[in-house]
Amino acid sequence: MIMAMKAFPFAASLLPRKFYQRDPLLVAPDLLNKILVCRTDGRAGRIVEVEAYRGADDPAAHSYRGRTPRTAVMFGPVGRMYVYFTYGMHWCSNVVCGAEGDGNAVLIRALEPVAGLDGMRAARPLAKRDRELCNGPARLAQALGISGAQNGEDLVKGNAYALVDDGMRPPEQAVQTTRIGLSKAADYPWRWYVPDNVYISRK
Repeated sequence: MIMAMKAFPFAASLLPRKFYQRDPLLVAPDLLNKILVCRTDGRAGRIVEVEAYRGADDPAAHSYRGRTPRTAVMFGPVGRMYVYFTYGMHWCSNVVCGAEGDGNAVLIRALEPVAGLDGMRAARPLAKRDRELCNGPARLAQALGISGAQNGEDLVKGNAYALVDDGMRPPEQAVQTTRIGLSKAADYPWRWYVPDNVYISRK
């Protein structure tokens, strides 16, 4: 379905539910170059870095030990946002995927801003350059106004936040590495990013 997103500068298609009904190791690299958009004010960024988390198969996943009040969204319908609070000060945004009940998600680690930059700058006044607006999961959440209020937000319906495809395909040779900042399963190569992109969190 092609639709003109409210307060968005070009037509794009909402990602369908079936996009998310796959293993997170497939969903994660396919999310590269998709766009996360806040529909209320048009702030948007192209996804350039992601990490996959694979439920009971992944000691680093919040869902590894089963469903809890904090992780309930991860075990629910796919295509929803799982937003969690970390270090007592930051929000981070994930996309639930796989099969319902598996506890899988993909962490959005970095965006390349494409619209609503004035709003992002206002939300992140300490960013010295535009490349610092969304180059990390906590930074992009702040830049797009994502908080715990969005936990469980349905990205397929796209009422407030949406993931859309504007026709740009994922890179043919995305860089694949181990994930960042983990003490468990630190050797799992489940991080992908767009090569040579200056907006990723780190190489």
